[in-house]
Amino acid sequence: MTKLSVYQDGTCPACPAPFNMAAHVLRQAQVVPDKTALEIIGPESREIFTFADLRVAVQSAAAGLRAQGLKSGDRIILRIGNTVDFPIVFLGAIAAGFVPVATSSQLTAPELSAIVDDLSPSLICVGGGLSLPTGFASNIDMLCDLRALRDHAPDPFVPGDPNRAAYIVYSSGTSGKPHAVEHAHRAIWARQMMFADWYDMRDTDRLLHSGAFNWTYTLGTGLMDPWTVGATAIISAGTVRRGELAGLLRAGNATIFAATPGVLRQLLAGNSDLNVKGLRHTLSAGEKLSPQLRAMWQARSGRPVYEAMGMSEVSTFLSSSPSRQTDEGAVGTPQKGRRVAVLDPISNLPVPLGKPGILAVATTDPGLMRGYANGPSAVDGEWFLTGDLVRMAANGSVTFLGRNDDMMNAGGFRVSPLEVETVLAAHPDIITCAVTSHEVKTDAHIIVAFYLSKSPLNVDGLRSHCAASLAAYKCPRMFMRLDSLPTGSNGKLRRRALQSLVPHDQT
Repeated sequence: MTKLSVYQDGTCPACPAPFNMAAHVLRQAQVVPDKTALEIIGPESREIFTFADLRVAVQSAAAGLRAQGLKSGDRIILRIGNTVDFPIVFLGAIAAGFVPVATSSQLTAPELSAIVDDLSPSLICVGGGLSLPTGFASNIDMLCDLRALRDHAPDPFVPGDPNRAAYIVYSSGTSGKPHAVEHAHRAIWARQMMFADWYDMRDTDRLLHSGAFNWTYTLGTGLMDPWTVGATAIISAGTVRRGELAGLLRAGNATIFAATPGVLRQLLAGNSDLNVKGLRHTLSAGEKLSPQLRAMWQARSGRPVYEAMGMSEVSTFLSSSPSRQTDEGAVGTPQKGRRVAVLDPISNLPVPLGKPGILAVATTDPGLMRGYANGPSAVDGEWFLTGDLVRMAANGSVTFLGRNDDMMNAGGFRVSPLEVETVLAAHPDIITCAVTSHEVKTDAHIIVAFYLSKSPLNVDGLRSHCAASLAAYKCPRMFMRLDSLPTGSNGKLRRRALQSLVPHDQT
């Protein structure tokens, strides 16, 4: 009998009710109030928050936000830099029953305007050294003095249905328009499935994350998960360059380091000593980790690296760990409590083991989003399809084969080519265009733009045009003028054929 690509090892315990996500994250404040929860380390600075400090700050922020006249379920856009204000306001909003919207600090005025139009927020919180981008105009209330929120008397956490909305993050979609991913309070409860099967995290650990506060990878892996288990989160101050992270690993006495493959690559390119005393292992996510980069990092650091795969809609659900090794070349195994399958792209039925198909997660997974805000539900039926092309072995090991769509990866961020093309096509001198990501060296990708025009266009002008409407990580790094774009017999763009048009001296 043919065995199908469906894997499940146990189930996740049901989320208790009533429930509040922020209260769950900060529950250790009642157990170890004086223990350090957060350290923000710079070259010559160190800001420390105990669990008690953090809980009071979050509950005070909840009271301060409520004083703005907000109602339960109101949405709050966070445009905050890499300061402690971000997690405090984020968790404070959730504690009070509001719905924070985490956004990138790099957003341009058009991108921020699109979010406001999409979500109709009640408030925009601006802080952490940022300002509103030039050209942004809105009649939405603004709150800029975020530190003043902590002057309020702490409010209690507001419990409720664990399935109600807790927060929103944005993920690029294949339609060219970023999707507003709405998660429930239960999302934090579901993250316990990765504690043993990826992190191997204990309350004695000190986890240093290389990312910015407003990235979901940092929010979850770098902050909320360590706090949930009573561990210490370490984040670099905004003034720290990536090349200085090796020094921070030592200064912070880190036992776990979390980063993207791109950050690992940058550290390997330097001359830093990466063999850090006390470091137990490294966590990698955000993009595929190549076997070459894994081997290089493990040789230089003297420590293992454990990879995980996921997406904004469900966080990480495939991983390796000290206790669960996967097959050579595989990205990971479904974490205990997850139900994962590989489906035929036409029938949406599980394929036989070893056959390629589309990676899918059961819609009963407690970590799966509620759906896309203001959009059709994406969690109907038995399976949620990720769009990743994979192959599953009999032991559950999953090998990543690529994307089933044309999503690009730029520095660990997924970017829709249609979103970039829409902006580029608005240039008055461009007739038509197409973009793709291109691997310039192992694990290093850039976005390349191809365009048709009557005459060659100034590259700096094209860069400025894109930068006015796109976050920096979405902007093409290379522009190429063509006489025609590669198309099939039906006139449809052959996006994969664009790769062969990049000059060899650029690869």
